[in-house]
Amino acid sequence: MSTPSNVQIEADTLLRRNTLAIVMGGGAGTRLFPLTENRAKPAVPLAGKYRIVDIPISNCINSGLRQVYVLTQYNSASLNRHLARTYRFDNFTRGFVEVLAAQQTPDGERWYQGTADAVRQNLRYFLEGDYDYFLILSGDQLYRMDYRTLMRQHVATNADLTIATIPVDAQAAPGFGIMHSDENSRIYEFVEKPKDPEVLDKLRIPPSTLKKLGLPENEAHFQASMGIYLFRRDVLIECLDNTFNDFGKHIIPATIKNKRVHNFNFQGYWEDIGTIRNFFDANLDLCRMVPQFDFFESSAPIFTHARFLPATKINGATIRGALIADGSVLTDAHIETAVIGLRARIEPGTTIRDCIIMGADYYAGAVGTDPTRPAPGIGRNCRIERAIIDKNVHIGDNVVITPEGKPDNMDGENFYIRDGIICIPKDAIIPSGTWI
Repeated sequence: MSTPSNVQIEADTLLRRNTLAIVMGGGAGTRLFPLTENRAKPAVPLAGKYRIVDIPISNCINSGLRQVYVLTQYNSASLNRHLARTYRFDNFTRGFVEVLAAQQTPDGERWYQGTADAVRQNLRYFLEGDYDYFLILSGDQLYRMDYRTLMRQHVATNADLTIATIPVDAQAAPGFGIMHSDENSRIYEFVEKPKDPEVLDKLRIPPSTLKKLGLPENEAHFQASMGIYLFRRDVLIECLDNTFNDFGKHIIPATIKNKRVHNFNFQGYWEDIGTIRNFFDANLDLCRMVPQFDFFESSAPIFTHARFLPATKINGATIRGALIADGSVLTDAHIETAVIGLRARIEPGTTIRDCIIMGADYYAGAVGTDPTRPAPGIGRNCRIERAIIDKNVHIGDNVVITPEGKPDNMDGENFYIRDGIICIPKDAIIPSGTWI
């Protein structure tokens, strides 16, 4: 491993001090409903003990960035609470992690109309600091990136805007903003979610670039936008001096025409977890022997709220391929490919297969909880398959929850099915003997 030069260290320090990170919290999060029914999308639990927002914020901290705003407008109470409890910097640094929620002001009374509009409505706050660069990040992706590498390339190429991209195949390309760049990484064409095969064919990554990326030269790949943008200060101000609402649809295509826009090729694991299907698959992938995303990476940890819970207690269970978070109690259960969240309680005879069990915010009988409400947890002799059980759910004895024989999408009493996955909403009560 090469040792960084003094010039590189000085440049990294300057970039870290002069860069503001902006995490896009998203809108109503309809693609993740019902997990976003009572919480903002960045606050959705992930991997048993984390929240989605912990991913971009941890990437920032591991990259030396300590100034972070999170933009949100829907159901932001739990997100505010999580950020306030988790990310506290000392009084001798400039570090902060704060939520900026949509608000009525003398300049406007609208909700955020898109990603660009959200940044525009808060631009006066961002410009109060002496930041030279603004790093705009998506709040619903699972990946690990050292942003310093992107920032170094941005400075080295003298770019006005750098867009992080990831190679995707022809099947996935119509779902992304696709761009074409030359051998010097300068982007000269951008198409948002191209559907026309002829247009798509012209956007293929050329063989010379594929070779540099270590990809097969005989296969079609495309540079897909990751929704990660690094702007120079003056360029961001100029780009938002209009009424355009979205970066991908409006700002980026217009900027390419008259600014130096470069792409940063990212080749690690990356997954959009903004839909129920992607969220479900990404979580269960963590249960594999060697998952695609590794939470055990000690050099770049994912941070979250420290809860000081007791270790999980297992009273005779059969477990194969599972993540089990702190404070849980499992008794004579069979668990196969499942993510078990904080304070989960699973009683004897229950089978959990291909599930995300988010656990609970409290234990039964905790001070301040409703004494008449059934305790969170899963009762005896239940069978639960291909399901997401949200927090604080009470499931009685002899309950069956399975998508077998049901439509891929439907709404029922106390449950929803999305993409063939059953979702039990937060705080639901499923009586004993129920068959879903």
